Amino acid sequence: MRIVVAGGTGLVGRHTVEAARERGHDVTVLARSRGADVLTGSGLTDAVAGADALIDVTNITTLSATTATEFFETATRNMLAAEEKAGVAHHVALSIVGIDGIDASYYAGKLAQERMVAASAVPSTIARAGQFHEFAGQLLAQQHGSIAVMPTLLMRPVAAREVGEHLVRVAEAGPVGRAQDIVGPRDEILVDVARRQVAADGIRRAVLQLRLPGAYGRGLASGSLRGTPDALQGELTFDDWLATH
Repeated sequence: MRIVVAGGTGLVGRHTVEAARERGHDVTVLARSRGADVLTGSGLTDAVAGADALIDVTNITTLSATTATEFFETATRNMLAAEEKAGVAHHVALSIVGIDGIDASYYAGKLAQERMVAASAVPSTIARAGQFHEFAGQLLAQQHGSIAVMPTLLMRPVAAREVGEHLVRVAEAGPVGRAQDIVGPRDEILVDVARRQVAADGIRRAVLQLRLPGAYGRGLASGSLRGTPDALQGELTFDDWLATH
């Protein structure tokens, strides 16, 4: 297969590209540096021409529902238009488990993306995953000083590598609308994960937990982001991942 990966230079994208190439696929990475811009649409039709599938793992770091929605709707609209014009037979969009009742903050953008993909004429699959093992470290890196604050979040973190491999299998299987979710092997609480991350990094830093207000905060604390019992389970625990990173 010829597979195009949008966001192929990012955290999950790198693993997706690697997994696709290991399975013998011809892979193209969508990037502005390579003449294709998902936010303007420039170069997309040429970049996806001849592709059998496009895997979208593009992302933005924001807690603004407006910013997230604008980003995901714009990028998705441009990619789907290029795919429809080029005759791409399968659009795969990475999303997040358990966000149906959390139409707020960043998740509002992901839900808008899902709705746009589902309504498109391009055959598609939405593949939802749990938070990645790297998530706590990303939040820690955004804060400075001797104290870090984590939102109350019940999670089931999964290895980004396993998600990348899953996305390639989803692309190979053809469009099904919704793929089986994938989550990690153990229930975790974000603040505990962050404290283990800090300890492994050898940093003296207090990590506190704060329950965020509103629908977003309730959703994070509800346990819905751990997914459902019928989800696929990755093999690599956070502690095993931490030992190798």
